[in-house]
Parts: sequence; C-alpha cells; structure tokens
Amino acid sequence: MDLGTLLGIAIGLVLIVISIMLGGDIGSFVNIPSIVVVFGGVTAATLVKFPLKDCIAALKIGGKIAFKNSADDPRSVYDMAIELAGIVRQKGLLGLESVAIENELMARGIRMCVDGMAAEVIKESITKEVDMAIKAEMAGESFWRGIGDMAPAFGMIGTLIGLVQMLANLSDPAAIGPAMAVAMLTTFYGAVLANLIAIPLADKLGIKIDNTKNTRALIIESVMQIHASQNPMVLQELLGVYLPGGKPPEEEGE
Repeated sequence: MDLGTLLGIAIGLVLIVISIMLGGDIGSFVNIPSIVVVFGGVTAATLVKFPLKDCIAALKIGGKIAFKNSADDPRSVYDMAIELAGIVRQKGLLGLESVAIENELMARGIRMCVDGMAAEVIKESITKEVDMAIKAEMAGESFWRGIGDMAPAFGMIGTLIGLVQMLANLSDPAAIGPAMAVAMLTTFYGAVLANLIAIPLADKLGIKIDNTKNTRALIIESVMQIHASQNPMVLQELLGVYLPGGKPPEEEGE
C-alpha cells in the first residue's frame, strides 16, 4: 500500500477543514448546487470525453497504481535474473522448470524459454504484453489529468451561474447571499478536486509508469539473455544499467 497517496489526500482535506472551522462555520461551505455543478459536470464531461468502459478501466488501473506500491522492484528482478542465469549455466534451460518466480511477466517469459520457443517469438510476445499494459496505464493517467483540467472549468461555470443569479436579483437582498455562495463555492470545489486529488494522482501515475517501463525493459532483457544462456558475470554488467544509478550493486558500493 502506498501510504503517501492516502496520507497526502487525507492531510490536505483535514487542513482545509481545520482552516474553515478556525474562520467560521463549516456548514457555510456546503452548498448542494455548487456540488452538483462541479462534481456532476465533471462526471458528465468525463463520460463525453472517454468511452464508459475506458472510464471504468482507468479508475481501476489508476487506483491500483496510485494506491499500491509496485511489486516490480528492479533490484529484485535483477537478483532473480542473476540467480536464474546461474541455474541455466549449470543445468540448462530445463533447470528453470521448477523455479518459482514471483514476477508474472518474467515467469511467463521464462516458461516460454523452458518450452523451447525461439528468442524472436518470446521477445515479440512479452513486448506486446508490456506495450498493452503501458497503454492501459497511460489511459489511467490521461483520465485523471482530464478531470484535473475540467474541474476548474466547471468551477468557473458555477461561478458564472451564481453571478448571473445574483445580478438578476439585485432588487432582492435575500437572494444575493445564496447566489454569491454558488459563485464562490463552485470555484473552491473545482480547485480542491483538481489540485488536491486529480492532478497529483495523474502526476504520481506518470512517475510510476516511467519507473515501471524501466523495470519491464529490465525483465525483457533478462529473459532474452537467460534464453541465450548468458554468463552470470556478463549479465550483471548488462542488466546493471537498468538499476537506480545505472550500475551493478558491486560497483555501487565501490
């Protein structure tokens, strides 16, 4: 679980609520028309911008990436690749048949190696799988970034609605207050939704997707080198460039 995402959103909301309570009544910041304009409008525009199935998929993928730590740690993949290469040098590819591999993509690639598939077929298969996964994850990022772009716009729409209502009722002082509340609070809701939730989630997704791309490239290279029965010592140098710092662990400690 990525506690940073949850803590960030929770702390942000708590600080906003505390600031409101220190200055007055929190009930004055709850306005149903403003909520309908911002959240309803963003939902409607999102459904117009993205197909429904893509919205559902983006919510699942976005939540999975943003709120969970990736299991694809490059160091663990590196260590496993070196271990597997050592087994292949001693027993051949069939020696990997009973080895348990936690990473699903790597396990699939090694299974194809054990099954005797050609290197070109293995690389094409797992590369396509990686490309499809990255495409789906980038759609999740685009989904949340789209919400971040639309929320302030609907906040402005709500503000215009409130101003029109206020100007149309200048002769009625009792109607000015509610209209002004709609005008101000829609901007507030739109800004919070965009800058505390949607845009930070999109940025975090982008960072994690970039990191995952590097790890998946490491997995593909590992599988291909293991298929070629590469020497573990040489493999350390070949795969070290994919690790943080771009060096094998032995060189990092020097």
